[in-house]
Amino acid sequence: MAPRSLAAALAAGVLACGWSSAQAASPKPVYIHMNGANEFLENLIAVRPGQKVVFVNEDTGPHTIVGYNPATGKASKRFDGAVAGTKGPGDEVHTYTISFKHQGIVYYYCSVHAVLAKEPGGWTVAKVRPGVHGFGTPMAGAIIVTTDPKLLAENPKTTSEKILPGYFGG
Repeated sequence: MAPRSLAAALAAGVLACGWSSAQAASPKPVYIHMNGANEFLENLIAVRPGQKVVFVNEDTGPHTIVGYNPATGKASKRFDGAVAGTKGPGDEVHTYTISFKHQGIVYYYCSVHAVLAKEPGGWTVAKVRPGVHGFGTPMAGAIIVTTDPKLLAENPKTTSEKILPGYFGG
């Protein structure tokens, strides 16, 4: 078989198997937004292993994103980001991006607005940091890393948009 024929046969075989560049491409990032409410708008999301999670700060104040193990209360050394505030609507929005290789649940919080506390029974949870403003809930969330299509389909629609119009607030 001539080289050209081999290439054509291979291409036809790839197309017949249903492979496409869209399937080979990485999935789009999932966005988690923050604003002056001192909360993560999408505080529970699902992503595929390796898919990028982008924390978007549409607030004038800075935030941190720190992963932790609720069984031990130990903070993550790898999942530890800081995001500068954004000056105002229309200005550059600061982000922090991370991805996770393995399936499981990853917990995180903003150490500026929440503290970790042991609950009866030994589980560690994020609680509102005394003396900070906000809406009375801790600035915390969880990421489910999975291949389950049903869970992946449950993300809020806002997770597909980097910037949320009208969401800025400081």
